[in-house]
Amino acid sequence: MRKLAEQARRALRRATDAAGDLPPLVVDSLVALLCYLATIASPVVDGDDTTAMYAFAALSSLPLAWRRRWPIPVTFVTGIATAILAVNDLIKEVPFGQLVATYTFASLASPAWRTIGIVGTIVGLTISLTPKNSILPVSASVILFGGAYALGAIARSRRALIENLEARAEQLAADYAQAASRERQRIARDMHDTLAHSVSMIVVQAEAGPVVVRRDPVRAEQVFDAIADAGRDALTQLRRTLGVLRTEPASRAPQPDLDGIPALVSQARVAGLAAELRETGERRPVPADTAVAAYRVVQEALTNVVRHARAARVEVRLSWVDDALQVEVRDDGRGPSRKSGGHGLIGMRERVDACGGTLRTGAPDDGTGFLVHARLPVVATVGRG
Repeated sequence: MRKLAEQARRALRRATDAAGDLPPLVVDSLVALLCYLATIASPVVDGDDTTAMYAFAALSSLPLAWRRRWPIPVTFVTGIATAILAVNDLIKEVPFGQLVATYTFASLASPAWRTIGIVGTIVGLTISLTPKNSILPVSASVILFGGAYALGAIARSRRALIENLEARAEQLAADYAQAASRERQRIARDMHDTLAHSVSMIVVQAEAGPVVVRRDPVRAEQVFDAIADAGRDALTQLRRTLGVLRTEPASRAPQPDLDGIPALVSQARVAGLAAELRETGERRPVPADTAVAAYRVVQEALTNVVRHARAARVEVRLSWVDDALQVEVRDDGRGPSRKSGGHGLIGMRERVDACGGTLRTGAPDDGTGFLVHARLPVVATVGRG
């Protein structure tokens, strides 16, 4: 017995899956045909079949083939035909066609049309049941039509829920894509800042190495130590940045901050520049992204000085004023006419903008050299980007 029940469930599941693969018009046409056959079955058996009965039974059932495309007109036509059959006592069983139509308009129609459909159904039931004195047909009809409407409302709610979930899934996918794009841009900026600064320092110091070896052997040892330190620092930061792109967890080493700026100035000094760092005002706690932005601004500015400025001196100034940190890097080199070094200034501007700050680059007021000036808020601020 259990095997038979299991076989029956499997057969029903296969039939349901097969029906789900059929086009909607084919399914609705089969439903309409079944409703028509069920409507005429009792009159034919009882010998009450007439031409009018066949015609109105067809009108009460066969329009269901188009119920999904025109739910309101189909409900209207089937309702009138069902009422005529009921008044003439030609419906011996349940009004199958009108129940399916009720389910359809409850599932697909707009709120205004649903209200009109409910009123029309009530009027049709009142006309159809008036000639009958038994309370059973009235209560049974109310239960049947109420159940059909409830099933349609459930189907409509389920469809709305699925659409809402799909919309949320699409929005989450779009948000994820945007977050991934922003993360790729951040990684690209970090890699650029790390490699451009370290490699520039290495190249400049390596080029000056042979000269320093001949003229000042003691200082030459410091130059080669600086080259090794810059290479190790580049490898460490690059390994941490690339760890984000791998499946294994990235390194937990902290991001650079304001405390790393003196080391940048020292590297520029070893590279042959007369580099100086000044800090005025009272240092205050800053958000992590602001600290990283300040470090990267100084790093990129010093990199450009070493690579492009042909400067002898560079000054880095940190000024704590009001609710902001002003970062200035000024050199005495060739000024704004020199090349900017690729995406450096663009990345610098994006970092400052993401912190809610402002960036100005170009000639200083006296027209000598090149000035990078960033104003960064010392409170958490939503970026404008």
